Amino acid sequence: MKKLYLLFFTVMLLLALSGCSTKEQKEAASEKKVELTISAAASLQNALNDIKADFEKKHPNVIINYNFGASGALQQQISQGAPVDLFFSAAEDKFQKLVQDGLIEKKNGTDLVGNDLVLIVPKDSNKEINSFEDLTKADKVALGTPESVPAGQYGKQTLDELNVWKSIEGKVVYAKDVRQVLTYVESNNVDAGLVYKTDAITSQKVEIVSTATEDTHDPIIYPLGVIKNSPHQKEAQLFYDYLKGDQSMKTLEKYGFKKLK
Repeated sequence: MKKLYLLFFTVMLLLALSGCSTKEQKEAASEKKVELTISAAASLQNALNDIKADFEKKHPNVIINYNFGASGALQQQISQGAPVDLFFSAAEDKFQKLVQDGLIEKKNGTDLVGNDLVLIVPKDSNKEINSFEDLTKADKVALGTPESVPAGQYGKQTLDELNVWKSIEGKVVYAKDVRQVLTYVESNNVDAGLVYKTDAITSQKVEIVSTATEDTHDPIIYPLGVIKNSPHQKEAQLFYDYLKGDQSMKTLEKYGFKKLK
């Protein structure tokens, strides 16, 4: 009888241990790490790095990888099949191209924040450039390539509207994205540059001398959306919702982005 009890106890113990092991395996599987690739405008870099740190603390099973660059170049990469989960653009037209092509569903997109276009000069500049009209005094002016860099597109619109473009077109040094424009000005390789306010306020080496009025260029709006063929729809939606949340919005506003009305 004792042997029978011992056998019964051993079997029950093994079953319990087996159950625990299965439960642990299921929990481990449910916590499997997922990596998301976010293609985002270069001007969002500082804010998004802060948001990434906050998000990953709350969701340790989701790893955020950023691909920063000019919105036009990022849009083309996605159109050509680059493995991306979310797109955070600095221009509506680049974003809408993906919506029209069926790569982002309209319901999975939103206009999240806005920005200002500013004229910057090196801190120690002696060129007396204090307005967009003063750019005629410059030898070199940095601007993002208008075809692929939204800030460059807005900048050209502004200079056209102010009747300055034709006078300075030959002096323009084109950059691959807005951060490169900032670097050119910081290093004194150019006399002035057109960037977003959010980029300018991150640097101690440049000075904002003028802000473009909203009637001189298209609205500067940053749309955000989930890529339709993302293999990680659940996690992509999770990060999409997090970016729209109060904490992320506070971070974006801290870096100079504007809440849309």
